[in-house]
Amino acid sequence: MPTISVFYGIIIQMYWNEHAPPHFHAIYGDAKATIDINRLVISEGSLPPRIAQLVLRWARLHQAELIEDWELCLAKERPKDIEPLN
Repeated sequence: MPTISVFYGIIIQMYWNEHAPPHFHAIYGDAKATIDINRLVISEGSLPPRIAQLVLRWARLHQAELIEDWELCLAKERPKDIEPLN
């Protein structure tokens, strides 16, 4: 489960053997969520409201890179790191 970005204590990961739709995982302490890349919504799990806002803002800024990473994972290749939210 490659980590593709880390910011404000939030770990963003994308797994290799995943199912559609394209998504990534956000982990913040004990909170975990799955974020749909196309719709930019939390599809599973939950995050504290402020953390969810940060993750979704970051995802909007990097949506094209997230799709590229998703395709790399489907090809069993290492996804590229994505710049953290500053």
